[in-house]
Amino acid sequence: MPDRNPFTVEEARTFVARVESLFMPWNIEGLLAGFTDDCIVRFGDMPEFRGKAALEKLFRSRSERQKDYRLRKQFRALMGDTIANYWEGEWEDRLSGAKMAGRGVEIWVMRDGKIAVWEAAFNTNQAGKPSAMGLS
Repeated sequence: MPDRNPFTVEEARTFVARVESLFMPWNIEGLLAGFTDDCIVRFGDMPEFRGKAALEKLFRSRSERQKDYRLRKQFRALMGDTIANYWEGEWEDRLSGAKMAGRGVEIWVMRDGKIAVWEAAFNTNQAGKPSAMGLS
C-alpha cells in the first residue's frame, strides 16, 4: 500500500479488501504493518489500549482462540482520513468447540497510509442460538 491515505472510494475499498485478506489465514505481521506504531485501539468492550505491542497480543490471542476464522468486510464510507466498514465473521471457539458468529462496524482513522485509530463495535454469539441481547 502507498505511504498515503486512500483518496478515492476505490482506493479505500481496496484497502478494506487488503485488511480482510490478512485475517484469513491470520497474517499477524502483515496486519501489524498496516497500523502506526502509536496506534490507538478501542475494540469492543475492552479497555482502550495503544501501540503495536498491545495490538499484537490481541491478534495472537484471537488467532489462537478462533479456529477456521472466516471474515467478510464491506467498505461503507470514506470521509477525509476516515474509513468505515461493516464486517461479518464465523469461527469455531477452540476452548468450547462452539460455532460462533459475529458482525460489527469499524472506523479507521488513517495516517500516512496506516490505521492510527481503530474503533470496533460488534456483537458475537453462538451460531444458531437466540441473540445474546435477549431479543428475538
